[in-house]
Amino acid sequence: MPYDYEKDGAAIYRQSFATIRSEADLDRFDAEEEPIAVRMIHAAGMVGLEKHIQFSPRFATVARAALTRGAPILCDAHMVSEGVTRPRLPAGNEVICTLRDPTVPGLAKEMGNTRSVAALELWRPKLAGALVAIGNAPTALFHLLNMLEDPDCPRPSAIIGCPVGFVGASESKEALWQAQPVPCCIVEGRLGGSAITVAAINAIASRAE
Repeated sequence: MPYDYEKDGAAIYRQSFATIRSEADLDRFDAEEEPIAVRMIHAAGMVGLEKHIQFSPRFATVARAALTRGAPILCDAHMVSEGVTRPRLPAGNEVICTLRDPTVPGLAKEMGNTRSVAALELWRPKLAGALVAIGNAPTALFHLLNMLEDPDCPRPSAIIGCPVGFVGASESKEALWQAQPVPCCIVEGRLGGSAITVAAINAIASRAE
């Protein structure tokens, strides 16, 4: 017997989002935040994730405004940069990941740190006003916070800080949430990852004008 399943992609999306909105507790999110949270839950396949999603005041509006005016999106991993849906970007925004730059391995060795950290040093010319998306490396988020301690370092418009893992992920996100150098979004604890981070970017982009 052939399997019987939903074959209409649009219907799958509608049913998925209807399920999320019926099962997840979304009451604490405002009208700008709720679509982002829903997309993040959808990417994780996890109702309950909403309990761990935190948006600082004005994050959603600031991030959307940045994309509208053409800000680049700086990503810590190619799993993040490759997931961005380019046609949704409102201003042909650059999507940048410097992890594979040929100078990164040598710079990481010189710094005595990870390649993810070294790659961030190459962001400086594009960092001012950018939307930063860190979905993989806690070391990258820690280093970004260290960079922003310097008053001469260019400042992004907003930060999506959702690295995943068992070493440093929870701590790096808590550090971002406590510092809040710019408006930010995090997923508390060990949860996070590239898919959730990409979902946040795409949700922001789809509502930018």
